[in-house]
Amino acid sequence: MKPGSPFPKKSPYDPAFPVCWDGPLPTPSVRNAEDLRGVLADRSCTSTGPVYFMYRDISRSDADRSWLSAQHLRYDITVIPPLEICGEFIKTKGHYHPDNPSGTGYPELYEVSAGNAHFLIQNRDFSDIVMIAAFAGETVVIPPGYGHVTINPSINTVLQMANIVSTRFASDYQGYEALHGAVYFEKVKEGFVKNPAYQKSSPLRFVKVQRRAEVSGTITAPLYDLVEQRSPVLEFLNQPEKYASLFRELYH
Repeated sequence: MKPGSPFPKKSPYDPAFPVCWDGPLPTPSVRNAEDLRGVLADRSCTSTGPVYFMYRDISRSDADRSWLSAQHLRYDITVIPPLEICGEFIKTKGHYHPDNPSGTGYPELYEVSAGNAHFLIQNRDFSDIVMIAAFAGETVVIPPGYGHVTINPSINTVLQMANIVSTRFASDYQGYEALHGAVYFEKVKEGFVKNPAYQKSSPLRFVKVQRRAEVSGTITAPLYDLVEQRSPVLEFLNQPEKYASLFRELYH
């Protein structure tokens, strides 16, 4: 895809990083360092200014937007520059998804468009903590019942990712805020370090993206192709109870 609109010129991280997207882009929502202070390993961190950018609810055409809306779905792009914040790699704040009417948590679907990402996921009782390494062109499913943080594990390369998610819920940040972040922090020098606020949790598991037979050939990058194809596979984002076997085996 050809580069789209750059970051606002007022960003202190010049030169501006282009966004790989060939459709219209809204003004991004900006996550500032101040927003992350409560979830950092260094609680005395005084960094300020923008740390990542979120382009929410975007589409290439009015027809695509109407289809996404009718399916109760949203397509977003997030760009995380290669930065360090008080000894950690830049990361998203972290959140959980609530359960849908069937009692199954809403999942989320990601694609790494540029760079590489560490998706740090954890279930609510902290009995399963997984670090998923994903590279450009790979897709990652956040399973029901798991919170997630995305980390750009580089101080040289921009991470851009797209996601498709249900619009039927609001994300829950309180679990991460209450415990000052995820079970682990990824520090630039030390690597993964346990968050002392979690008294009991399972050890961190490391996995690579696995393409299960159930989704091979159907969930592929670029994700926007699924929108343009009006793909029925995206129903799992609102009806995850139909895909229990997929989620159970996804990262095991």
